[in-house]
Amino acid sequence: MKFRVQVAVLLKKSVLDPQGAAVERALKSHGYEGIKAVRVGKLIELEVEDESRCEVKTKVTAWADQLLANPVLETFDVIVEPQL
Repeated sequence: MKFRVQVAVLLKKSVLDPQGAAVERALKSHGYEGIKAVRVGKLIELEVEDESRCEVKTKVTAWADQLLANPVLETFDVIVEPQL
């Protein structure tokens, strides 16, 4: 079975995000109001073939922890959906 997997990677809250701060300043300078904070991250999309959703989530979580994200500086979330 094929699955569409998204790995959303963000800097930890305790890590300074200069890119997020720059985006926040730019939005505010263009008159957008109500912005409290901006964090910039990355989204990695994968197509994975395996027997079950659980196996895919386990594998991709290991990949993210070892390769796709830096666990010292970043957090990640793995979202697995069946591919139609």
